[in-house]
Amino acid sequence: MPQKIAAGNWKMNGTRSSLSEIQAIAEAAQDIDCTAILCPPAPLIHSAAGLAGPLAIGGQNCHHAKSGAFTGDISAEQLVDCGASYVILGHSERREGYGESDTLVRDKAQEALRSGLTPIICLGESRDQRTAGQALDIVLAQLSVSVPDDAQIIIAYEPVWAIGTGLVPSVAEITEMHDALRAQLHAIYGASGQDISILYGGSVKPSNAQEIFAIPNVNGALVGGASLKAEDFLPIMRSLAES
Repeated sequence: MPQKIAAGNWKMNGTRSSLSEIQAIAEAAQDIDCTAILCPPAPLIHSAAGLAGPLAIGGQNCHHAKSGAFTGDISAEQLVDCGASYVILGHSERREGYGESDTLVRDKAQEALRSGLTPIICLGESRDQRTAGQALDIVLAQLSVSVPDDAQIIIAYEPVWAIGTGLVPSVAEITEMHDALRAQLHAIYGASGQDISILYGGSVKPSNAQEIFAIPNVNGALVGGASLKAEDFLPIMRSLAES
């Protein structure tokens, strides 16, 4: 059975003063029955891991090489050394802003797994692609190339046009996409594909979490802005636990 997972992506937000929010989430998380992951900026990972308790800590990206002359990058091995156990890969902001391809995402995922990290692999279509009726084709094509050989992964479907905009796909659109992703994961990995958690991401907040988590094959959420504050993230976690 897929795990129920609430993952928070802090993006380039937060300083050491923000660690109090992680501590507050960690203290409450022990009484909430779901897997909770927070992915703060790299400079906070080591400190966050020391406060995390039942929370897991993740990185937001890693290089596809084990080490080397890659100024400014961070390796999967370094993330593990800082206390991370997960890493977000292929986020649309990396794909669009840094030109990351499906093949590069797959190479990063392979290195993450080799180092002991669980990759959270992001997929999603643009608004134009959705309007043109290409959403399924685009996302399933991303999936087929971006995933590694090993099924020890998490998938996050994040329609690009819903990230940080307040816009959310309809229940029917989310259902169609998550059902298609489940079918393709089964085609790629066999029976193991049924156990991979598929998260929804894109303007998830306490007010809409319950409706989203009621959709079949939605096993949790990858949350952006609402994960920065305990008062916003904890209700999402509780909605997931109760779903």
